[in-house]
Parts: sequence; C-alpha cells; structure tokens
Amino acid sequence: MTHYTLTVPVKYDDNGTEKTTYRRVGAVFENTKRDTGETFLTIKLDFPVGVTELVAFQPSKGDVTE
Repeated sequence: MTHYTLTVPVKYDDNGTEKTTYRRVGAVFENTKRDTGETFLTIKLDFPVGVTELVAFQPSKGDVTE
C-alpha cells in the first residue's frame, strides 16, 4: 500500500528571506477497491487540523505510519 506524509506548509521570515517549512499533520494512504480496481485515497489526521492547505509527500525512510 502506497502512503504519503501529509503536511501543512508554514511560512516564516529568516533574516528578510521568506522560507517555508512543512509540519506533519497525518498520512495519506492509496487504496484499491477490490471489486472495481478503482484507486482511492484515505486521509488520516494525527489531530484536528484547521487549515486551508495540506501538502502530501512520499515518506522519508524513517517515517513509518500505520
């Protein structure tokens, strides 16, 4: 099963330069329906999130989410 790390982009100022860091908030799992073979995504949040943008990345080698 393919999964991605779900993050929230957080912009900040570093000595006059705007930078972005990504804070983990959950995981996205790619699943397949058995009867039709159709692919769908399941999103699992680590905690309630009140944001307008979420970004999913493939997990790093040490990031295991079940």
